[in-house]
Amino acid sequence: MATHVDHPHSATRSWLGVSAITASLFVFLTTELMPVGLLTPMSSNLGISVGTAGLMVTLYGVSAGLGVPFIVAWTRRVNRRVLLSALLVILTLGNLITAVSPNYPLVLTTRLVMGFASGVFWAIGVSMAMRIVAERHAGRAAAIVMSGISVAAVVGIPLGTVLESLTGWRTTFLIWAGLSALVLLAVVAAIPSLPSQNAVPVREVFTLPLRNAPLRLVLFTVVLFVLGHFGAYTFVRPYLEDSTSATPFFITAVLMIYGAGGAAGNFIAGHTASRNLRGSFIVGCAGLTASLLLLLTIGHGQAGAVVSLVLWGISFGVVQLCQVNMTQAAAPDTFEAAMSLNTMAYNTSIALGALFGGLLADHLGVTGVVWFGVALTAASLLLTLATRGRTSPAVADEATAAHG
Repeated sequence: MATHVDHPHSATRSWLGVSAITASLFVFLTTELMPVGLLTPMSSNLGISVGTAGLMVTLYGVSAGLGVPFIVAWTRRVNRRVLLSALLVILTLGNLITAVSPNYPLVLTTRLVMGFASGVFWAIGVSMAMRIVAERHAGRAAAIVMSGISVAAVVGIPLGTVLESLTGWRTTFLIWAGLSALVLLAVVAAIPSLPSQNAVPVREVFTLPLRNAPLRLVLFTVVLFVLGHFGAYTFVRPYLEDSTSATPFFITAVLMIYGAGGAAGNFIAGHTASRNLRGSFIVGCAGLTASLLLLLTIGHGQAGAVVSLVLWGISFGVVQLCQVNMTQAAAPDTFEAAMSLNTMAYNTSIALGALFGGLLADHLGVTGVVWFGVALTAASLLLTLATRGRTSPAVADEATAAHG
């Protein structure tokens, strides 16, 4: 497990540091998912199809997923405070370049580079938070950062949609560049020096799932539900426009409602996961599948679309928090290495989900993308029901105690 840094800072400054790491997570994850809510205006302005525009999510996820185990190993001697600051500089410049890019190839190249930075953050962020507080509060610090993942995922897209409707997509990315710069200043001010520790060679990281059956199961289930969820969600705006003739105002409103549902799901999972982590994930995954089926059956009207998106948001909030806690429970003694694998599986699946969704959208229509989501989330549910992962309840309890 991570050892704790010996520093003279007050408890207040330590928790400010945890807040800065959580804010870092917010800007990284919302930058990754921002194009989801902006696909239509960005594709129109850049002169590309909606399916092609989905590659902005795909390439970001590819670099964030595939690069992380290698970059974390190559930077194993770099002070983690310095590394996080460098990652935020890349994010700030990337958002700025995206805002002023004259063409789509430059946007794609920029997001590829930003993805590498995002993946590294996902691997080191939680362990940094655990190190800067007193040891007895490490579980609470981890839980705060973990819960921030769900909040960022469900709030960022509606917020980006609101900003785009008020200012335009280029100004939205410009605002995000400024926000990234502010988070960078917070990290520099609040986080103490964190020398690197527990270096793990790349080859040992990749052998971990071979020796750890519970972790292997978690990674398989993550791949399936993330493929289905993000494959469908990347194209939720075009789907609503086609099926309900939704206006930009309605889309903004329903995505905000979805975000509220996701925050509620995260809160619910914080209470239920400590009692039954596997059961909470099963219920959340079943909700994902049901919400997509509802979208296909009653989502042609605005009321049905709202009901579907509320259930979708709640369910995603549940499974998102549970899968991170499941990773920690499956590999408590090699958590950073396990998180790098989780990051690789999760972000690569986001990329592939967006890629497959784009192909389906361009060739079969956006309804085919939603059916893709149904099939993959159902597969994740069935896999979990068919197997009993061996996890440590004590670890799960510690990770979720802060929510109770």
